[in-house]
Amino acid sequence: MTETAELGGRQHALATEIAGRRDDLVALTQDLIRIPTLNPPGDFYQDICEYLARRLEKSGFEVKLLRAVGTPGDSERHPRWNVICRREGGRSGPCVHFNSHIDVVSTGAGWTFDPFGGTVSDGKIYGRGACDMKGGLAASIVAAEAFVAKFPDYPGAIEISGTADEETGGYGGVAWLAEQGYFSPERVQHVIIPEPLNKDRICLGHRGVMWAQIKTHGRIAHGSMPFLGDCAVRHMGAVVSEMETSLFPALAKRNTVMPVVPDGARQSTMNINSLHGGQAEPDPDFTGFPSACVPDEARMVIDRRYLIEEKAEDVREEIISLLERVKAERKDFRYDFEELWQVSPTMTSVEAPVVKAVERGIRSALACEPVHVVSPGTYDQKHIDRIGRLKDCIAYGPGILDLAHQSDEYVGIDDMVDSAKVMAFALDDLLHGRA
Repeated sequence: MTETAELGGRQHALATEIAGRRDDLVALTQDLIRIPTLNPPGDFYQDICEYLARRLEKSGFEVKLLRAVGTPGDSERHPRWNVICRREGGRSGPCVHFNSHIDVVSTGAGWTFDPFGGTVSDGKIYGRGACDMKGGLAASIVAAEAFVAKFPDYPGAIEISGTADEETGGYGGVAWLAEQGYFSPERVQHVIIPEPLNKDRICLGHRGVMWAQIKTHGRIAHGSMPFLGDCAVRHMGAVVSEMETSLFPALAKRNTVMPVVPDGARQSTMNINSLHGGQAEPDPDFTGFPSACVPDEARMVIDRRYLIEEKAEDVREEIISLLERVKAERKDFRYDFEELWQVSPTMTSVEAPVVKAVERGIRSALACEPVHVVSPGTYDQKHIDRIGRLKDCIAYGPGILDLAHQSDEYVGIDDMVDSAKVMAFALDDLLHGRA
């Protein structure tokens, strides 16, 4: 038998096996959606980790439940639990790891389906996290289980993880696990993150991000005599005005070679995430009026997304220079600048083994050419790259990115089945040595 015929036979066996598991894939996705792992605050992490552990133990995976004690958000009420499931093959070889986050964002308004019902309608499964990314998690599990069932004596190892807090930075999940050595290149060689980027697209990485807080300071006084005080909100207004005049136009002119989607994200961007000045917001049941005071402090949080052509220190200095310009023009202007967190852009080479394996999987399973993209926002690849020093990592999974965090979020069942085939073909490719 030729190598091509042998490969075709393995892929046919895997595709048939996955097609036969369609109902199981749907039921698994529904079960995962029905565990309301809202973050914040971090509900039901242990429940979903234990569910995944029970499921994968039946397929011969060894399971570790790991709590990221002391990480942001971790508490006795909301412990940051993660699960890693590993199955060794029959002989030595590389390890392929499928990593999915278990947390979902708040539901918001506007749903016509139960956000945690896992309702099936018109070939889709609806619910918070269906797209981002419990459908991808389920597809990776079914892909791995189908591969194990057909080729139990494979070389190397397969890992599947469910990790905490990706929606709030991933510090209680992948970042902590990477610090503990679970994503070291000696332990794991290839990583696929089943984020919803469309089933024919391979996500090579993401733009950089810097979150920072800016405070302006004034002097409190009676609101009827504002000339006796110094309004911090007006100072912050001058900051916003300078951003509109100089910063936002400058960012719009910077473009990247990174294949970021959508097209609007191929430039540098900044979002004013929050803005507050003066007295604290009252409790919702308070029916009185605010007191007459000149605000002595205003606070802004910015979310700056930057390109692989930019440097973190230049991004930081650009904001500080803007504040210094305002200071030079305004009497008594005082400010504080605090960088909250920063992650550099990352982009895996198109020649990397995992990229090539998934490319071949897409061509075989979908009969189309794969598309390389880069995410506008970060995801857990940043920690695998920066902390784990593991470069052979991509995002690939079912679902439409635009549906993430939306009401009536869904994942297509056919898309999950197709993506599971691609993942299984890539797994076969990487473990049997074609890459």
